[in-house]
Amino acid sequence: MQNRHLDRKQYFEEESATSKNYYLPYLRRFTNVGKGVRVIEVGCGEGGNLLPFYNDGCHVSGIDFSEGRIEQANTFFRAHGADGDFRSGDFLKAESPKSESEKYDIVLMHDVIEHIPQNLKKPFLTHIQEFMKKDAVFFCAFPAWRMPFGGHQQIGRGFASKLPFIHLLPKPVYRWLLNLSGENDGTIKELFSIRESQMRVECFEHLVKECHFAMKDRVFWFINPHYLQKFGLKPRVLRAPISKIPYVRNFFTTSCFYMLKKAA
Repeated sequence: MQNRHLDRKQYFEEESATSKNYYLPYLRRFTNVGKGVRVIEVGCGEGGNLLPFYNDGCHVSGIDFSEGRIEQANTFFRAHGADGDFRSGDFLKAESPKSESEKYDIVLMHDVIEHIPQNLKKPFLTHIQEFMKKDAVFFCAFPAWRMPFGGHQQIGRGFASKLPFIHLLPKPVYRWLLNLSGENDGTIKELFSIRESQMRVECFEHLVKECHFAMKDRVFWFINPHYLQKFGLKPRVLRAPISKIPYVRNFFTTSCFYMLKKAA
């Protein structure tokens, strides 16, 4: 486990830098970002992704299942002299805005969909639409399941946390390796939960159609933009022909960017 997973302030600052340098420019290709724009992040964690939006004049909100993460979001925002509307709870139970003016121009969901149980993914995305204004955009990003660390094994503490593709091993072998690595029961349970809720490119695009979203754009990253902060690696887009080959591209895509709108 890297220090950034323990030092949440460092994680907040790194997320903020990635959001400013990559998410904001990407969103500006499709919508206005600035004063008066309402932005909400679903699964906001400590809120790092939202700080650049606030600094650009947006009204920012965030919801996360973890009460502790929301407390950290409020703390870190105050430390920056910023103000955000943060709340903890289950997004599926969150009350939908009652009027168009209370809805949002931009919805963010970064590295969240792969944690949502398979049977709840469709209700989750459908509920997101209820928070979107008529012309709102929905930016969704996630790691392809079959990429080297798509199983999130990096959250472990033993040698297995540094091994790529081990999440693709048969379940008994994967569990044996995690135990051999000294991972505790809680970590193993979380890793197997992610294995069950995995997100692949083809499955996500099928889900998007089922939920009546229109896909405006997608970008497959060979080197995740966040790796610049984490490892000092220059982000690189996955190029054709690999990016065009279904299933194969999952092995090479460390982050998928999707820009979605409500279907007409």
